[in-house]
Amino acid sequence: MKKILLILAVLATAVETNAQNINDVLRYGLEDIQGTARFRALSGAFGALGGDLSAINVNPAGTAVFNNNYITFSATNYHRNNQTSYFNGFTETDLDNVELNQAGGVLVFKDGNEDSDWRKITLAFNYEIVNNYDDEFLARGTSNQSIDQYFLNFAQGQALGPILIQDGELIEEAYLNIGSDLGFGPQQAFLGFFGGVIDPVDPNDDANTQYVSNATFTNVNQEFLQITSGQNSKFTANFATEYRGRLYLGASLNFYDVNFEKLTLFDEDGYDAGSALEFVNFDNLQRTFGDGFSFDVGAILKVNDVVRIGASYQSPTWYRFQDELSQRINSNLADNEIDFINFSQINVFPTYRIQIPAKATGSIALVFGQEGLLSFDYGYQDFSNAELRPTSDPAFASENNFISSQLKAVSTYRVGGEYKIKQLSLRGGYRFEESPYENENTIGDLTAFSVGLGYNFGPTKIDLAFSQSQRDINQALFDTGLTTQANIDNTNSNVTLSVSFNL
Repeated sequence: MKKILLILAVLATAVETNAQNINDVLRYGLEDIQGTARFRALSGAFGALGGDLSAINVNPAGTAVFNNNYITFSATNYHRNNQTSYFNGFTETDLDNVELNQAGGVLVFKDGNEDSDWRKITLAFNYEIVNNYDDEFLARGTSNQSIDQYFLNFAQGQALGPILIQDGELIEEAYLNIGSDLGFGPQQAFLGFFGGVIDPVDPNDDANTQYVSNATFTNVNQEFLQITSGQNSKFTANFATEYRGRLYLGASLNFYDVNFEKLTLFDEDGYDAGSALEFVNFDNLQRTFGDGFSFDVGAILKVNDVVRIGASYQSPTWYRFQDELSQRINSNLADNEIDFINFSQINVFPTYRIQIPAKATGSIALVFGQEGLLSFDYGYQDFSNAELRPTSDPAFASENNFISSQLKAVSTYRVGGEYKIKQLSLRGGYRFEESPYENENTIGDLTAFSVGLGYNFGPTKIDLAFSQSQRDINQALFDTGLTTQANIDNTNSNVTLSVSFNL
């Protein structure tokens, strides 16, 4: 049976333990370098350059650099490699997928009067994948903590009577009704009890509020597989203009569409010989759907024939999301009908909002005629200002205080260069992005490099780029109870091909 019920109660528990927390802020706030092959090859250092469809992600004034109508299509092969250490275990996972990650064009309207101050107006439209969420890692090892603590954290203090199956209820109906009427925490206590992981101290007393684990162990064997998929895509409408051949001004409106899915599969066994509990399987499937909006403004100044400087401001990004959660559990002590609680039962959480902080970028570039260029961008974004909304909700207010204390301002440095040999262009770049965490351990600094080449056939251009980024991540298996961390060495390698046409 499939049921959909709206979880409206006890939002504080839902925020702290399921979704809608600091992890969401970083998932949607940390944007990767995406876009065209030329943009990727220079590691996104385009704030003072323009002349590329993806450059409007850094500075919307960049489209005014185009002299002709222009369109670009890009496809990328995404390769994820995760080397994961968890206690005494080490695993490695690889994942590949190919996406059409960019498509866009610019229309150039020129004033035929060369004495005019405003010589050019451009309109651009661009689609890009901001983040590709296709990824997976596997943590396997022998731990001194068990999943029992996850369920005990929710159960202690919870009266037994309300989390029992009521007269006339099926077990899957009870699971959904508890989530809808009482909230996420009591629902997890219900799962732990009927899943056989925990028991009440007095099973005959509906007022019982104390629970004990059915597991006896010194160490346990654990395996945790996380698979994510989906993407955050952005459609940009851009307007830019050129003033006296020296100053470029631009503005953009950005519309986001988010589709994210996370599947976690957890297995535990290896308890002591006398343990009543022998194994536990606990799986979670989260789906998130959302949309967002931001705007950008920027300027580029040609100081002289060589030097260009740029500045841009990206407003906060305002996201609106809705989460769905499905779960399943099993053990040797589980209720006989436990399999009826599965991914067909869907908990739908209320709509919530996230505000990602604004970002400012300063840029400088040296353009050596037709021979090549060097470019540098500096970006600043203060993640401690991120907010879950509505802020009037006490649970969101508490989480926002936690975000403010844990996250910090992030500086990003990007440098890129290009050297031309007739129709052939050789490119390279480097990027460094600071950790968003004060402790710099939960998520480490990001380092990345890129190389690429392009060939100009006249009306058509073909560009190819290879980029690779590396970041260390320490991820807790669960947000409460079983918070042991998997140490992940995450490497993303991308190959991008772009085809562009002068019209």
